[in-house]
Amino acid sequence: MSTSAGSSGRPARPRLRPVRLLTLTVFALAGLMFWLSFDTARGTDLRSDDSMLRLSDLIQQRSQKNGTHDERNAALRTDVEALARRDNGTSHAEEVKVRALEAQAGTEKLKGEGLSVTLTDAPPNATAKIPGVPEPQPNDLVIHQQDLQAVVNALWQGGAKGIEVMDQRLISTSAVRCVGNTLILQGRVYSPPYKITAVGDRDALNRALTAAPAIQNYLQYVNAYGLGWKVDQREAVTLPGYSGTVELHYAQPVQP
Repeated sequence: MSTSAGSSGRPARPRLRPVRLLTLTVFALAGLMFWLSFDTARGTDLRSDDSMLRLSDLIQQRSQKNGTHDERNAALRTDVEALARRDNGTSHAEEVKVRALEAQAGTEKLKGEGLSVTLTDAPPNATAKIPGVPEPQPNDLVIHQQDLQAVVNALWQGGAKGIEVMDQRLISTSAVRCVGNTLILQGRVYSPPYKITAVGDRDALNRALTAAPAIQNYLQYVNAYGLGWKVDQREAVTLPGYSGTVELHYAQPVQP
């Protein structure tokens, strides 16, 4: 069969059949994937979770280090404040005012009656406990950020004078955040069960917990799937003062 020529006299480029073109494309993509896999692994086992374990260990180490720094910072702050009061010549009335401001800021210990709320994940093999309720998905069995925030917000709404989450006092800039099933609070990492303690009028705090719509929704999951919910009434509670930094950190434009 003769081959047609173009205007330049050269033989026309043969057209690739669709099947042959598809085959070449598949081989090319496969080669690219093998190369990327090799480049990523660099001789390591991609199925190994050693890197995740190392990351988890690193997070725990940093969390413990942050806790140590907070304790050291609290001790230094106490010394500085004692020296400042000794040398600044303030009057008794001024000292009383400063103490009141420190109490409102959450940097001083707080004592009084109150309560504690404990939230716990459901068992991983939990099933529906109520007829007609669908079987749970994995997200239905763990404590989420909005659950912790619902408790904290309800306690503030109930007139709490101070709140502690796990072993840290909350202040106005505290953010209760969860990543996966872990709580990250002021540079430290916690796992469930989560304990939230508040100082205040117990009747008012209990009414606020009962009335909060988000908590009512959470209690439906408690009844349906076995999530943990426990409220302990406390006649005497002592909350620690906030020991972290009180300086505000904010984004700044990059200088050209």
